[in-house]
Amino acid sequence: MQLFHQVSQDCSRITTEQYSTSFSGAIRLLHKDLRAHICNIYGFVRLADEVVDSFHDFNKAALLLQLRNETLDAIDQGISINPILHSFQLTVNRYAIDRALVLDFLRSMEMDLTSRTYDRTGYDTYIYGSAEVVGLMCLHVFCDGNMSLYPQLAPYARSLGAAFQKVNFLRDIKADNEELKRMYFPHCDFGNFTAKDKLAIEADIQKDFEHAYEGIIYLPWKARFGVYVAYKYYLSLFRKIRRLQPQSILHTRIRIPDYGKLFILAKAGIRQQLNLL
Repeated sequence: MQLFHQVSQDCSRITTEQYSTSFSGAIRLLHKDLRAHICNIYGFVRLADEVVDSFHDFNKAALLLQLRNETLDAIDQGISINPILHSFQLTVNRYAIDRALVLDFLRSMEMDLTSRTYDRTGYDTYIYGSAEVVGLMCLHVFCDGNMSLYPQLAPYARSLGAAFQKVNFLRDIKADNEELKRMYFPHCDFGNFTAKDKLAIEADIQKDFEHAYEGIIYLPWKARFGVYVAYKYYLSLFRKIRRLQPQSILHTRIRIPDYGKLFILAKAGIRQQLNLL
């Protein structure tokens, strides 16, 4: 079984590395005890996301239902012949991750099958299930059984997940609209996306970032540096988006170049050495 555990976790690690070089880079900055488990969570999240975003020639609803049932079975039985689900259940059961978080995440993925526009309530529900609960799953790992610390940091983990997701929405607004026919931001129209719309969204994201940082500095040391670097990367991406006019982000996917990522890492390393994290 140990070999199967390792192969399964390797599948989640490879999935993480192939789909997100930035996120996998931040994971490598976590303590070695945490890396595999965060990859296990990301692998599961990416698997579900691929079903709703990429499998256009297949019955997405049926595949997502199958994924839901197989995920719950894997958690209950402590095994799955799907390597990514097997690695995910290892983490869920090791850290006693609340099943409600898993179900809320899958519920948001179901929303992507039918929802094309959102009101504020739908948007908040989607953000919670698609992003905030992922932050909470990771927080279970970071706290490593310290259930007195978990509720203290949970609000900050939710804010960080929300900030990351909303930045992704801004960055990917063109692809979401043109390829997937989605507009996540409530009461916004892709055909008439105004400076006022953009400013309101950015003010909301800024609050999430500010709140999230308050919690990062209290994370256990094994997690703090990796999470801080991911935070700084997304904050830099957000600041780059803020400098653009609305029409620019409608036509260009914004990125941070590799040299920019290295600069972020170097500055974060200096702050760590000076005990400023």
